[in-house]
Amino acid sequence: MTIAIVGTGLVGLGWAIVFARAGLPVRLHDKSPEQLKDAPNRMQQSLRDLAEYGLIQESPEEVLARCSCHEELAEALQGVGYVQESVLERVDVKQNLYKAMESCLAPHTIVGSSSSGIPASAFTQDISFRSRCLIAHPVNPPYLAPIVELVPASWTSTDTVDAVHQLMNRVGQHPIRVNRELEGFVLNRLQGVLLREAWALYDEGYCSLEDIDATISKGLGLRWSFMGPFETIDLNAPGGISDYAQRLGDLYLSIDKERTNPQPWSDELISKVEHERRQRLAASKLVERSNWRDRRMMALAAHKQHQEAQE
Repeated sequence: MTIAIVGTGLVGLGWAIVFARAGLPVRLHDKSPEQLKDAPNRMQQSLRDLAEYGLIQESPEEVLARCSCHEELAEALQGVGYVQESVLERVDVKQNLYKAMESCLAPHTIVGSSSSGIPASAFTQDISFRSRCLIAHPVNPPYLAPIVELVPASWTSTDTVDAVHQLMNRVGQHPIRVNRELEGFVLNRLQGVLLREAWALYDEGYCSLEDIDATISKGLGLRWSFMGPFETIDLNAPGGISDYAQRLGDLYLSIDKERTNPQPWSDELISKVEHERRQRLAASKLVERSNWRDRRMMALAAHKQHQEAQE
């Protein structure tokens, strides 16, 4: 199967690495000739880092050789089995792209969107191949975080969801099925709950940003890196999850009732948070710190890969 990646930003190139690493030929397309031309160079560095941590079995050059760049959309899409759309998170941009794809796609081609929160129904309603469209939302970068949310529109066929589920498994991702559309899907709704409380705790003066971050990175996040919330609480009471619910359900209900009037993040609050973060990390160091984060994720991915092989 040949894969097309439409949009060569961070997410699009991350997807390209996922598919090429799994041995599939990948065609890259972007409306920006400059960005498209630079795509192989940007992929090269990520692949070198993956090789350093033992996360690819071939040389970076061998993986990259499976990728080709195509300035014309029709050329990139001709005869491909799957398209991963990763363009700007705007309804109008996606609508225009999907209309342009109508005359280019083979009758069997499936299109997955990397949309973080816009449902497929918002930009596929009026296209002829809408039954072969769905959301396939990754965590960035997808070559390090394998989860993929598969979210169908009401008109997406079951065969389409099944086929993308199989493809994601084939290339080493971990797909989850979201049974119907909802704003933010599952991942960002879970993340949103945590962020809402983190911002509120800081705004109300309970903790510094550093201490809130440490509560996750030195506490909850350690378990969450290999188990989810339900398994966590199932193991946190002698009698399992029902025992946990009996012991702490009332506490969590009481906490939930405190947040009955959600507020937007005000400009004043954002400015205060920005100031505190810049005291910890200068703006000029953001890229360097992002690279550090990716290397830590690679080390964690390599560790988990090794541990899972031993189980």
